[in-house]
Amino acid sequence: MKKILTIATLIVSALAILPAQAGNNKKNKNKDKKAAACTEACCAPVKLTSTSDSVSYAAGYAATRGLMPYLQQRLHVDTAYINEFVRGFREAVSKAKDPAYVAYQAGTTIAQQATESILPGMGREFKDTKDSLQSKLFYDGFLAAVKGDTTIYKEATAAKYFEQKAEAVRNAKNAAWKADNEKWLTDNAAKPGVVTLPDGLQYKVLKAGNGPKPTADQTVEVKYEGKTIDGNVFDATEKHGGKGTDSFRCDQVIKGWTEALTQMPVGSKWEVYIPQNLAYGEREAGQIKPYSTLIFTIELVGIEQPKANDTKADSTKKSTTAKSAPAKKTGKKGRK
Repeated sequence: MKKILTIATLIVSALAILPAQAGNNKKNKNKDKKAAACTEACCAPVKLTSTSDSVSYAAGYAATRGLMPYLQQRLHVDTAYINEFVRGFREAVSKAKDPAYVAYQAGTTIAQQATESILPGMGREFKDTKDSLQSKLFYDGFLAAVKGDTTIYKEATAAKYFEQKAEAVRNAKNAAWKADNEKWLTDNAAKPGVVTLPDGLQYKVLKAGNGPKPTADQTVEVKYEGKTIDGNVFDATEKHGGKGTDSFRCDQVIKGWTEALTQMPVGSKWEVYIPQNLAYGEREAGQIKPYSTLIFTIELVGIEQPKANDTKADSTKKSTTAKSAPAKKTGKKGRK
């Protein structure tokens, strides 16, 4: 129970402080009466005279497990003002059925969501542009919609206008980023040691291996780091913990990886430059923006051998299939 931080604990602590403060602050007679009333109520001793009393009090105490971290981290409450939290809590409980108060509380809740999530989310596309969202006008528009004020926009026209502008900004950013990546690949191709394959894949041998090359249907063990042309590292083996390597089947990764892996002898370490059409293309993938060239340092540690049980099962499956499968009809060129 040491980890349980409770309102009750804070209230009890306040008992020892408030009387002393009252004696030292005779000049502060005009303090907020509501706060004073709350303080008196909070400091009133609790008497537990029945099992129901004790269970109720214990339940409330136990219910605050994890509350303080939530208040501080999620709701950004400064614990120096915990008495204000207590006052607000008691007021909300006492007015839980007051429709005006319920509406007011809903406003404060939505305001927090708007400032922390809604505005930042909708403004992300416009960040660092000349049309970045202005918070005051955002809130004005938000409240106009809540009040049904259609002087400037109706909901449908506002949504359409915003989406059109957001798409235009997004397309402009993507076009610029795509051009930057294409130029980067062109410049990179001219660097010493860089090999460019017919489909645009580039690689540079950092360490030559002399082992076998995996086939597309084999699983390999690798160490790698992936980044974009701006230096952003979006993935790496060292971030995964575990045994210090990662395993992939060669044909279950992006095209650029499959092509590179099946040309690497075991023991090799390459730097591979994958153009967007062999990676994620126009799609956004986590930290990877659309049209991104991906730069991977890949070390091919080994090829995983199939387990004995898997080999036996595959052999049995193939034998059974050969016996039971009907003969396929073929055309003039031997195709189905």
